[in-house]
Amino acid sequence: MKKLYYAAHTYMIVGVVSGLYYREITKHYDFTGDSQLGVVHTHLLALGMLFFLIVLALEKLFTLSANRRLFTWSFWVYNAGLALTVTMMTIHGTQTVAGAKTSEAISGIAGLGHIVLTVGLILFFVNLGKRIPAAKAGTPQPEPVKAEV
Repeated sequence: MKKLYYAAHTYMIVGVVSGLYYREITKHYDFTGDSQLGVVHTHLLALGMLFFLIVLALEKLFTLSANRRLFTWSFWVYNAGLALTVTMMTIHGTQTVAGAKTSEAISGIAGLGHIVLTVGLILFFVNLGKRIPAAKAGTPQPEPVKAEV
């Protein structure tokens, strides 16, 4: 569980720093247009910090790490995909803000990062699906709570 906490905490720090970097570099270059640099901050906070905080809660509920091999693979593949994606977004966005010519290869590598990220998510959901207890046939399910008007 500490691994998930540290991952969320690291993404929070890197996300906040990336927001500061975006603000400062656009001020330095007097840049007012759109660039991928503007969404690196939110990618890190949402796909990094918030995702791992949710996984931390799910670990508490379903002990996702019980399937050690699948949990470890999903953790590292997801992290690799996210790191590759935001690194390429940062490079592409910085080149855009600085007025440098951007390479198509950077967009392609960022696309590969998204693919790796997706594989990490698939592994995560496979693990989660295996850890959620199945409803037994014949077991009465609780009735949904009805709101009174």
